Amino acid sequence: MSDLFWLSDAQMARLKPFFPKSHGKPRVDDKRVLSGIIFINRNGLRWRDAPPEYGPPKTLYNRWVRWSRKGIFARILIELAREGEQTDVLMIDATHPLPGSGLPLQTARGGRRIAQRRV
Repeated sequence: MSDLFWLSDAQMARLKPFFPKSHGKPRVDDKRVLSGIIFINRNGLRWRDAPPEYGPPKTLYNRWVRWSRKGIFARILIELAREGEQTDVLMIDATHPLPGSGLPLQTARGGRRIAQRRV
């Protein structure tokens, strides 16, 4: 896969102050793991579908869970947003509405949910 995402050294230097201290056994390469986490989230992949260049999927997942519970990713995003351009609205989201998603939903046979269509 040639279009893998890798954090630059400058980006890593900017993020390093947010990393927790390593106790005991040293962590695996932070740049590799964080680049993998970003790649997975950016592309909407399952952890097990991570390219092998980022290391074992379980390592990516475990780091994501531990650092999320500690609020590390939230602090990174808050600080980066604070330093960014001031705007009235700040949105960090990759979702988009589906056609007709503003309409009420109905349940079809078999439990499927379908959008009602206006005629």
